[in-house]
Amino acid sequence: MPPIITSATNEQIKQIIRLAKAGERRKRNLFVIEGQKETAMAINAGFEIVSLFYCNSLARKESLLHMIKNAPASCQLYEVNAAVFEKIAYRERSDGLVALAVPKYGKPDEIPLPPKPFIIVIESVEKPGNLGAILRTADAAGVNAVFVCDAQTDIYNPNVVRSSVGCVFSCNIALCESHEAMEFFHKKHIRTYAACLNAKKSCYDVDFTGASAVIMGSEADGLSNVWLNESDTLVKIPMRGKADSLNVSVSTAILAYEAMRQRGLTKKIQRK
Repeated sequence: MPPIITSATNEQIKQIIRLAKAGERRKRNLFVIEGQKETAMAINAGFEIVSLFYCNSLARKESLLHMIKNAPASCQLYEVNAAVFEKIAYRERSDGLVALAVPKYGKPDEIPLPPKPFIIVIESVEKPGNLGAILRTADAAGVNAVFVCDAQTDIYNPNVVRSSVGCVFSCNIALCESHEAMEFFHKKHIRTYAACLNAKKSCYDVDFTGASAVIMGSEADGLSNVWLNESDTLVKIPMRGKADSLNVSVSTAILAYEAMRQRGLTKKIQRK
């Protein structure tokens, strides 16, 4: 085993810290995963794990030993002390494991879909926390795919990984431009429902049981004209109080679970 890394000026540690920036992630084609559960989810989803950095004094020993024992032969292992681990951790009460992994970027045609999929489309989402929360909802509700259009934040931002509690690995995610997604939906005969404050139809009055995609815009700017002008139906969530809108991740959860209610929440999900 290599010696324990005890200095934050170690080149491997400095490289992890630099991966907080999207440009560095693109340049090196690597991103950071923190946590044993999240790393296990990435491995199960087929992500290539390049290296593992662990701190014995912070880790859950049994699961960590299992992960180290079963790491691919090509995966590099580094033990670090608690002070160094604190420099590379993104959250409090970490469980002592950070991994570096190779990202995967899917396109719409590469995503496996069942005959009547339910898809969430997020256009120009800016906040990593919102994107992560939406991915968590998508996993929980059994959504078949999430299309991230005109992305304003990297899906492998450490805060997306963290706020999604690893669901960035369990969800089928496609990255594309809005016009590409619309062309895909037309080709596959998937009806599009754009969430819009000025819509006349309530989300509770539309049928999500067929092949459907719900389109969500950014909180700052809403949806682009691609969706407002070309979607099959504009829908809204009824508002009974003084507020005129909800957080985008909350709105997405409401629409996703209404769709799942219509489809039968107790049924076994069919992701493919």
